[in-house]
Amino acid sequence: MSGIKGKVIALTGASSGIGEATATYLAQQGARLVLGARRKDRLDTVVERITAQGGSAIGIVVDVTRREDVKSLTDAAVDHFGRLDVLVSNAGTMAVSPFDELRQDDWDAMVATHITGLLNGIGAALPIFRQQRSGQFVNVASTAAYVVKSPQGVYAATKTAVKVLTEGLRLESGPDLRVTLVSPGITDTEGVGKGASPEAAATMMQLRDEIAMPPSAIASAIGYAIEQPDGIDVSEIVVRPTVQA
Repeated sequence: MSGIKGKVIALTGASSGIGEATATYLAQQGARLVLGARRKDRLDTVVERITAQGGSAIGIVVDVTRREDVKSLTDAAVDHFGRLDVLVSNAGTMAVSPFDELRQDDWDAMVATHITGLLNGIGAALPIFRQQRSGQFVNVASTAAYVVKSPQGVYAATKTAVKVLTEGLRLESGPDLRVTLVSPGITDTEGVGKGASPEAAATMMQLRDEIAMPPSAIASAIGYAIEQPDGIDVSEIVVRPTVQA
């Protein structure tokens, strides 16, 4: 199956930012969506807007750090639509801070969300894809996986892990599956600076206000990878504002 229309796509982190923009874009292209996020009220709003505009979407409350939650997302796709064509692992947190602040709970949250959450998605979707003999993983990383900037050391490490895990999965995927890494630069989302130390948050939000690209730029990049014909794998996309070094 080529294109986006009719594909069943599960998406985490769908209640705001890149996830919300991607859900909107894919719905406009005719995808059938299973949207996951922790905030039920925000998730319901996204689903209601998509369906009111003639799109097809259901919402599942999901915390990607919980293995059973992610499995419930992929199971819902199969139960409701009969299959799963794409899993977009987008959930993220950017609670950055200098190492000296020892904000270890924030470190744990980034590891749990970006690394364990990604592995939970692989564990939930891979058996379905193997049985179907088709499927695509789209994993959202960051330009921090390529360039480490202070005080983003832990965040960059977890996003580098996303990059490495995605490449390892691609190498094992075989001829029937597709595996794509999408790495955004600074993007205009509410997550920029959220949970970060005050100084880091102020710096990041100022940078966001000055140069950030809209989340729709990432949504269209994800759509480009998904819409390719069977047998064509867009392995890696880096999208950044032109002014971002």
